[in-house]
Amino acid sequence: MRNAISARERLIITLRFLATGDNYRSLEYTFNVSAQTISTFIPEVCDALIEVLGSYVQLPSNQCEWLKISNDFKQQYGFPNAIGAIDGKHVQVKCPRESGSDYINYKNFFSIVLLAVVDANGNFLFADVGAKGRISDSGVLKHSRLYELLEKRMLHIPEPRPIREGEHVRVPFMLLGDSAFAFTDYCIRPFGGDPERHNHTQRKFNERHSRARRVVERAFGILSARFRVLRKAMELEPGIASKVTLAAVYLHNFIRREASIRTSDNLVFARPDADNQLTNLRSIRVRHSDRLNDIRMYLANSFSSVS
Repeated sequence: MRNAISARERLIITLRFLATGDNYRSLEYTFNVSAQTISTFIPEVCDALIEVLGSYVQLPSNQCEWLKISNDFKQQYGFPNAIGAIDGKHVQVKCPRESGSDYINYKNFFSIVLLAVVDANGNFLFADVGAKGRISDSGVLKHSRLYELLEKRMLHIPEPRPIREGEHVRVPFMLLGDSAFAFTDYCIRPFGGDPERHNHTQRKFNERHSRARRVVERAFGILSARFRVLRKAMELEPGIASKVTLAAVYLHNFIRREASIRTSDNLVFARPDADNQLTNLRSIRVRHSDRLNDIRMYLANSFSSVS
C-alpha cells in the first residue's frame, strides 16, 4: 500500500489553499496529491482548525471583559459604551445547484454572508457564516445565535451607565452598526436621511460613529488580504465555503495574538475591504423609540461639545 498523506502535509496544503485561493488542480501539481483527495480532506482540516482554535473567537463571558472592550473603543476612537462593531461581508461562491436566485446579492453575484462582531483592535468576537447572499445584514443577524443571546440578555452585558462621572443619563452598552441594522437597545446606528440636511451635531456623531465602526471593515480587509481564497469566487458548495471562511476567521485571531503582528496589520492594511461591504444598502425603516433617539442625541451633543 502507498504511504498515507500525513496530518502535517494536509495542514500545509489547506493553509496554502486558504492563503492563495489556488484551485485543487493547481494544488495537485504543486504537492503531487490528487485534486480529488485534496477536495476530501480540506473540509476536514478546516473543521479541525475551527475545533482546535475555538477559544480564539469568543464573546466575552462576564462584565469585566465587556468593560475592557468598551474602554478600548473609548480610548482609541472616543466612542463610549461601545462593545463591538458589527457588519457583514459577502463571500463570493459559484452558483449553487438548484438555488435559483437565493444566493444572488445586491451586487449581482452569488455569495454567502459572513456576519461578524469585532473589538476595537480588529479581533473577531463572533462570526456567523453561511446565510444566503440575498439576505440583508439585519436579516442575517435575526437568524443568528447572537440575536437570541442579545434579545434574551444572556451575554452578561453591563447595565446602562453614565458616560462621564457626575452625569445622570444612563447610556446602554451597544454594538456599532451601519444603516443596514435596526436601531435597538443593543445596536446603535448613525443618523439616517440625507447627509446634506444633517446639522453640525448629527454630522459630528456620524463621523465619530463611522470612525469607530470602521474597525470591522478593516478587519475584513486584513482577513481577505491574508487569506486570498476570500477574494475570488470559491468553486465550492456553500456548506464547504462556510467552513473555509470560518477557518480563516479563527486563523486570523490566532495569528494576531502577537502584538507586533497586530501593529503590522494596522499599518499595512489601513484601508477597508470596501468592495465586499454592505454599506451601500438602503437604511431599514424602523420606528425608533423616543428613548433611543434621546440617547443618540445625547451622545451627539456630548461629541459636539467636546470638539
